[in-house]
Amino acid sequence: MADVRKIAFDVISRVLYEDAYSAIALNSAVKENQLSPLDASFLSALVYGVLERKLTLEYIIRQYSSLRIKKIEKKTLIVLYLGVYQLIYMDKVPDSAAVNESVKLCKKLRLFKSAGFVNAVLRNLVRADKQYQMPDQADRVKYLSVRYSCPETLVSEWLSEYGDSNTETILSGFLGRPPVTVRVNTLKTTKTALSASLKKQGIEVEDISFLENSLHLSHTGSLERIPEFKEGHFFVEDAASQLCAEMLGAQEEERICDVCAAPGGKSFYSAVRMKNRGAVYSYDVHAHKLRLIEEGARRLGIDIIRTSVRDAAENRNPLPECQRILCDVPCSGLGILRRKPEIRYKTDTNIDILPKLQYSILCMSASFLPISGILVYSTCTLRARENSEIVDRFLREHPDFAPEPLDLPQGIEHQIPEGDHCLTMLPGVYHTDGFFIAKLRRIRHDD
Repeated sequence: MADVRKIAFDVISRVLYEDAYSAIALNSAVKENQLSPLDASFLSALVYGVLERKLTLEYIIRQYSSLRIKKIEKKTLIVLYLGVYQLIYMDKVPDSAAVNESVKLCKKLRLFKSAGFVNAVLRNLVRADKQYQMPDQADRVKYLSVRYSCPETLVSEWLSEYGDSNTETILSGFLGRPPVTVRVNTLKTTKTALSASLKKQGIEVEDISFLENSLHLSHTGSLERIPEFKEGHFFVEDAASQLCAEMLGAQEEERICDVCAAPGGKSFYSAVRMKNRGAVYSYDVHAHKLRLIEEGARRLGIDIIRTSVRDAAENRNPLPECQRILCDVPCSGLGILRRKPEIRYKTDTNIDILPKLQYSILCMSASFLPISGILVYSTCTLRARENSEIVDRFLREHPDFAPEPLDLPQGIEHQIPEGDHCLTMLPGVYHTDGFFIAKLRRIRHDD
């Protein structure tokens, strides 16, 4: 029988102290230990729950521990994260199990001296009826940081850029697991047929109001086991990312370039939108990521995608003549914290050098666009210096380009003041990731 708590400990340790990615480490653990769907679900809840609530858990632990957080040995601290998380956030786990299993985990890890300490902290929390204090709301930065387990530096930045209400919307949107969002492959099926087939398998299906052929799925289990996935009837892509590809507006028989294409969702979306007629040139700097795009295209029955290794920030390889270019540039990823909760705790991300790279990719890509051509710039982050400030600078320095108004679908509205050529998607509003989209048109050539 699998020891799910021990497996959770190993995954969390790898993510926090070995820079592993949560999704990759979790999927590997499920496969290596051949976990049942029930055990895999429990493991996922523990891992993502602890990573998502880490700062909150530390604040609670401090109130019941005789030691400061920095004085607690790393392995012992992870055991406490797991124990406190089960006590506070997992109603189906009995308090006695949360405490006793945490003590057993200490012994399995040979943390014999820590077992008593962990037992004392958790039992004290139970005796106090699991009550704990939160920071005074008068200190909004501190309160929001602890309440939503997000570093104060990020909270301060978002309060400055988006205001109090929007910041809390953003932070609350990062809590909980994201929905599985898919795009129907209309080259092979229809939304009606796919929905009916999935429902027969016990999968819950919900329409997305602002995207014609997209669905939220729940209770899916492993997607790879679903016949319709194997047959290429759908692909996974967050709704905000799908909306980005929709704003690009690829048409049948056009030639478009996706200069930072991996993992390929926007290329797939565009190819399906084009009814598999024309050409989609998909580029990335990593050959192994392009192979994944090629595999996905074969599964979906798409044969107009052309992949090639290319550095979007360099001028070594010109882009082919095309009508539309998508620049979904590398970014800090702060809009996808619900998918990668560990990102918020990383301190060595080189985040401040990203705007230079992003601007370089935008300028380099734009140089290949013909007159009347469309360029979409996008990120999955929520920082103005990577989003609107990049686009504003580009328009100031490139008078041969003009802002192109976004034709937003019914139901999508701007949440912050911004030009009609831009859209900032805040998590917690439309059940999407945090995302930024800007649309530009070339109006002349300035040689």
